[in-house]
Amino acid sequence: MQDPRDPVTIAQAAQRLDRPEATLRVWASRHHARKIPFKPGKTAWYDYNDLAAIDGYLYRGERVPPTPEERDGLRAQRRAAA
Repeated sequence: MQDPRDPVTIAQAAQRLDRPEATLRVWASRHHARKIPFKPGKTAWYDYNDLAAIDGYLYRGERVPPTPEERDGLRAQRRAAA
C-alpha cells in the first residue's frame, strides 16, 4: 500500500522539518523530490512524505535513493520488516 500524498509548499515543509527553506529547495532539486500538481498557480507543491524521507536519509548519513519510487519502495520494506 502506498502512502497517501501530503501536498505541501517548501515553506510548509521547512516549518514541519525545522529546516531552512533554501535547504529544502536544494534537496528537492538535487534529489528529484516528487512534485504534486495540486493547485493552479506558480507555487510548487511537493509530497511531504518524500521530502521527509530525503531528510531522514541525509540525517542518518545514508545515500539518498535517486527516485521517489525507490524511496517509496524502501519505506514500504522498512514498514513490512517492523
